[in-house]
Amino acid sequence: MTDGVGTELRRDRWEAAANWPLTVAAVVFLAAYAWPILAPDLDQPWPGVCRVLTWATWGAFAVDYVVRLALSRSRSVFVRRNLLDLAVVALPLLRPLRLLRLVTLLSVLNRYAGGSLRGRVAVYVAGSTVLVLFVASLAVLDAERGQAGANIATFGDALWWAMTTVTTVGYGDRFPVSGTGRFIAGGLMLAGIALLGVVTASLASWLLERVREVEEEGEAATRRDVVALTREVAALRDELARNRSPR
Repeated sequence: MTDGVGTELRRDRWEAAANWPLTVAAVVFLAAYAWPILAPDLDQPWPGVCRVLTWATWGAFAVDYVVRLALSRSRSVFVRRNLLDLAVVALPLLRPLRLLRLVTLLSVLNRYAGGSLRGRVAVYVAGSTVLVLFVASLAVLDAERGQAGANIATFGDALWWAMTTVTTVGYGDRFPVSGTGRFIAGGLMLAGIALLGVVTASLASWLLERVREVEEEGEAATRRDVVALTREVAALRDELARNRSPR
């Protein structure tokens, strides 16, 4: 048991130490992934440099996963709880999902969000929405560019499509025609439903908190009135007792 606890502590220390370096690696990956897509006529050797950077960041995340797995007390539990990390490391096709590591940047903003849960939820939802929109726009543009019958040809088209998809509006003026693009669209739809659910839950929590505050204020006022009446009755009893006592 002691060895297991020590192993978990070492893993926690590793995760704390690797958090910011891996976040920086994710930012580097974002730049290396986005640059060739936004500038398809990029001169050599920059496309090759970007490919090297993307594979280097993939290696960094693979090392992180292996170390965390080795330092886990129950490796089967670790694998089950980190299936997304495993997929990102094992399947190069899903390398853009490593950009989700950028969500850790939101923890820096969390200190400015106030102590309430709603404040933290608002920060994470806003940051996650921007991140998901940007990554989905890049991914669908990369998948659709050059496809026969494609109607998403610029980053502006891709961003507009991502916004209408994540909000479940779906005007239909822009849509993917490739298999990869439709796969990205499916993931973005699920992300949009999840984000709307979080927003709805946060609003419901705020309304319930307001109702609870009003009820607590009413109960406090009632208790104050009861205490005041009790004191007045006690004072009247004392006065009556003094009047009845023999002079």
